[in-house]
Amino acid sequence: MDYCENILQTIGNTPLVKLHKIAADIPALVLIKMETFNPGHSIKDRMALKMLEVAEAEGKIKPGGTIIECTSGNTGMGLALAATVKGYKCIFTTTDKQSKEKIDMLRALGAEVIVCPTAVAADDPKSYYSVARRLSEEIPNSFWFNQYDNLANRQAHYESTGPEIWRQTEGKITHLVVGVGTGGTISGTGRYLKEQNADIKIWGIDTYGSVFKKYHETGEFDESEIYPYITEGIGEDIIPKNVDFDIIDHFEKVTDKDGALMARRLAREEGLMLGYSAGSAVAGLLQMKDQLREGDVVVVVIHDHGSRYVNKLYNDEWIKARGWAE
Repeated sequence: MDYCENILQTIGNTPLVKLHKIAADIPALVLIKMETFNPGHSIKDRMALKMLEVAEAEGKIKPGGTIIECTSGNTGMGLALAATVKGYKCIFTTTDKQSKEKIDMLRALGAEVIVCPTAVAADDPKSYYSVARRLSEEIPNSFWFNQYDNLANRQAHYESTGPEIWRQTEGKITHLVVGVGTGGTISGTGRYLKEQNADIKIWGIDTYGSVFKKYHETGEFDESEIYPYITEGIGEDIIPKNVDFDIIDHFEKVTDKDGALMARRLAREEGLMLGYSAGSAVAGLLQMKDQLREGDVVVVVIHDHGSRYVNKLYNDEWIKARGWAE
């Protein structure tokens, strides 16, 4: 009989899907790595399971313990799935800009969710980083997974996402496009692909209000670059240890508006119901289309499913309220 022992065995081996209408003016073949096919509907399932397996192997969490993480929702979903199968409790901290759908889904899986303010510095006691750290110090047999600095994050993608893309494209990939938040996906996948072919270009997608692009180009952590933004899942006001800037060839910034409108286009023109950062990634690719030529093979790794954004991106009133209606 052909069946999986549990839901965690369905993580990975996601398909590549060709873009058509939206990529009509791009001379290259553009493929979307459909990470929505993971059981938690996001790419974060991969690294969530890997981080938990490493923590278990290193004795950082014991049976019946509590998983603690600061998350925009997707890593929490992956950890919650793993916790349900393996018998752990979960406490997640998130920010007040995250969609209600993400928070509701975490609670549906039995997790406790603490919502923290977005517009505070990372080292502020009220930030979702600080609250997660404090809880891990106070709760016995708990472990803060800290996806930003936990290198098992990028190792997951070195071991799975990278090899999958190389195999699926038969080694013909020329460009990898990834939205950058924790940096695990682009760094792990990019490192694997560069080891196979050093000429592959690794392009990171950033957002306005984030520090990545300027830091990559100048080495300067410029606090004046930091301000609140609406885009979810990419950009940071810190430099995570998972971001390997040596692997990344270029960062492209995309506005909140352009990311949102592209996500809506992907749904209506391609039948791809994807998240905010997917819109940003494809919008960023279109901004760089003049650097592509016939014969290139571009893989855009997307992060999550559009069902998490029904009351935001896919709500006409939400779009109109921001003056983005076209």
